Amino acid sequence: MTRASGEPAVRTWFIGEGPFAALCLERLYPLLKADGFRLERVITGQPTRSGRGMKETPSPVEQCTARLLCDVERTGRLSQNEALRARLRDSPPDVIFVVDFGQLVREPFLSAPRWGCLNIHPSLLPLWRGAAPIQRALMNGDAETGVTVFRLASEMDAGPVLRQAAVPVGPDAGASELFRTLSALGAEIAAEGLRALAAGTGSFTEQEHAHATCAAKLAREEFAVSWADPALKAHNLVRALDMSGGAYVPLLGKRLKLWRTHLTERRGTPGHILSLEPEGPVAAFGDGVGLRLDEVQAEGKRRTGGAEWARGMRLSAGGGLEV
Repeated sequence: MTRASGEPAVRTWFIGEGPFAALCLERLYPLLKADGFRLERVITGQPTRSGRGMKETPSPVEQCTARLLCDVERTGRLSQNEALRARLRDSPPDVIFVVDFGQLVREPFLSAPRWGCLNIHPSLLPLWRGAAPIQRALMNGDAETGVTVFRLASEMDAGPVLRQAAVPVGPDAGASELFRTLSALGAEIAAEGLRALAAGTGSFTEQEHAHATCAAKLAREEFAVSWADPALKAHNLVRALDMSGGAYVPLLGKRLKLWRTHLTERRGTPGHILSLEPEGPVAAFGDGVGLRLDEVQAEGKRRTGGAEWARGMRLSAGGGLEV
């Protein structure tokens, strides 16, 4: 929605840092322009340093602004950025989008904008509040997830909801797939919600706090899969961790990473190869259910298709797995 002639455009800021924020910004930026809204500032964190030469790597959001040909400002601690706080005090925007930003946003940022700070969160809040909503939904085997645009409050992910959209989760959908889907959808409903606010028809709805669930940050010990686990549990963990370093099982005293798997209807003795399929070998897990290993990575090796790995390992149908 473009405002009438002479009426100032809706003014927005964007604060973000990580890859989810970058994907949201990439989709949101042209939507804001199409509506005649002004993206005045993009604010991100400082570059990270790594490697022998401690080379600087800009945040994913900063890399995104280079593609969009828009300016970006780096900040250290947001609460200590006096120049930014002064700009906020003297000329607050109508809204600040805060997405995938590794700092807690406090006052005066929460209240200074006309419509506050809007966050794009990849879950159907109040479900999966916290750091790893996509991964936790997949680990839990949820058949549906979604994305929520809500107003930031002092309590984590607990503010009132402006817009929400649900998506089905396919049985083999992984975190990387949902990451892309929900970032694009989140940007679209964020722009839709902003249009409604500008038109005077938008409103916020309080969350049902009693139904809240926690999406805690992933712990390293959660990446381990046991051959004694039920196949469904193993499969859900594999797809949940496909963009977080990968789940792994023990094999021959080393770690075998599982990048893609598929549940089958085959049944057999746990710890044995049930069949060799074109996509990969089918291994029976703790409940006897066969899980096809479509993409794996032996320790110290490259990622490869399950069938290629099985040939290299000289696996045979009916054979046992030496763990």
